[in-house]
Amino acid sequence: MTTPCACRRGTASPGHTNHHRRLLCGFTALLAVGGVAALAGCGDTATTSQTLAPVEIDRATSCELDGMLLADFPGPKAQIYYAGAPGPVFMCDTVEMFSTLLRPEQVRPVLIVYVQDMGKADWDNPRGHWMDAKVGYYVLGGKRHGSMGPTIGSFAQEADARKFMEQWGGQLMRFGEVKPEMVDLSGGALHDTRM
Repeated sequence: MTTPCACRRGTASPGHTNHHRRLLCGFTALLAVGGVAALAGCGDTATTSQTLAPVEIDRATSCELDGMLLADFPGPKAQIYYAGAPGPVFMCDTVEMFSTLLRPEQVRPVLIVYVQDMGKADWDNPRGHWMDAKVGYYVLGGKRHGSMGPTIGSFAQEADARKFMEQWGGQLMRFGEVKPEMVDLSGGALHDTRM
């Protein structure tokens, strides 16, 4: 939960001008929304990257949203490190990852997000090959399914994403181009034949 800025609570000192109040509010909002950038500047970078390295899934790793066991399903998986959390939370599908990150109510500061590089990982039994989600290439609308039905293929290399599109169709996008309306979770149950 974010703390309202001092200027909205009426606790800013009387000597502050409106300009100072706007700067204080802007900085508070930056910390709340851009926790990644704010936290990335603190501490030793090498220690941070080692501490926040991707964690491999095992037979007991479950999805934070629905409790599904990740190892039981095909397609790319994701893991999200939130500030203050002891380890990552897992998503059994990249659509769930994008939906979680793009929801307006998502206020937990995100430190880093990993997805699997499906140019290297086995689609039917994906293990390893984790990459920083923000630098990846994504294929939306392809015919290859993940744990919840239609999914978003994640790739480290554009050439691998295009090769996937030649076989399975879809549209190539970068991380920042994916919008909330593109990651509707309601369709997953329609494609889940195990329910």
